[in-house]
Amino acid sequence: MSLPFWVYIVILGIFSSAFMAIKTAKEDQQVETEWIEKEGQVFMDRMEEEKERRRQLNETG
Repeated sequence: MSLPFWVYIVILGIFSSAFMAIKTAKEDQQVETEWIEKEGQVFMDRMEEEKERRRQLNETG
């Protein structure tokens, strides 16, 4: 029950494609998570600046 050589190559191609798809999805998810964290930090910094600005306005006003 030996299969032709090209069948083994096709099977190997399927497995390598699946591996690369999983690897790429994992990398994309990591990059997206880092971007979300960075944007969240920018938002938090802006909130702190606004809070400080309002605190100063209340102290002087």
